[in-house]
Amino acid sequence: MRPVFKAVVVSYRSAATIDECLERLRACDGVGAIRVVDNQSDDGTLDIVQRQASLDPRIRFIANPDNPGFSVGCNQGAADLEPDQDDWLAFVNPDCMVEPDTLRRLHALGAPLRDCLLSADLVNEQGERDAAVRRRDPDFGAMLAGIARPWAAPKMAVAPDDSQALQPVQATSGALMLMPRALFARIGGFDEGYRLHAEDLDLCRRVREAGGTVAVANGIRVVHVRGVSSRSRPFFVEWNKHRGLWRYFRKFEAPRRGALVRAGVFAAIWLRFPVAALRAALR
Repeated sequence: MRPVFKAVVVSYRSAATIDECLERLRACDGVGAIRVVDNQSDDGTLDIVQRQASLDPRIRFIANPDNPGFSVGCNQGAADLEPDQDDWLAFVNPDCMVEPDTLRRLHALGAPLRDCLLSADLVNEQGERDAAVRRRDPDFGAMLAGIARPWAAPKMAVAPDDSQALQPVQATSGALMLMPRALFARIGGFDEGYRLHAEDLDLCRRVREAGGTVAVANGIRVVHVRGVSSRSRPFFVEWNKHRGLWRYFRKFEAPRRGALVRAGVFAAIWLRFPVAALRAALR
């Protein structure tokens, strides 16, 4: 049986890219339904989504009266999709531009694994690869060591290995994720305690803890116009990025760490925040 792909798009101030994103999803082979969850956009995003929905009955939208965050939006969209026998969920950022065969090719690579979470080789408009697609779990011990020797601190990014069609990684980017609905339901979906950032690290870790595989298809490229909705609120984004990292630490690492290490990680995360926020604002 051919799989049915159900796409979830969470939007916030995405008017610059969501029209093309939805056009491409509508043309993508095997897409049976599209749910757009809008988190209180005020830039015309919802007008574009409404027009797209009037053209294609597969599109329905949920207009949230506030912004409850990316994780909540993803879970809302998934819950609104009617289940099929062999459907897969595709979580697609409104600034990701899939090709007509993207989801089919990803599924062909992942189907033998069954319990898997897959992403593609995301690139920017200049063709440069996104380092966030292939990542290690956060190393909080290295984070503490990096306070004294920041030049020696290991990076989370993992180099692409193009000899592998499907490269296993510990974590990938939430900008584009494909996984069986059954696996998504079994692990409880996204953790809604994250508002923005680190929820993808959390989801990937729980997939692996459930016996699944996280992997990137190195030969399947998708353009990702990064950070379109984030540019208007750099302080908000950085605050939630650091808050998400602290939540991830408390959830997965803190129970096996001593009080001194927990205090050190807390200090390392939040002392870094004002510097990161300033840099984001200047960008």
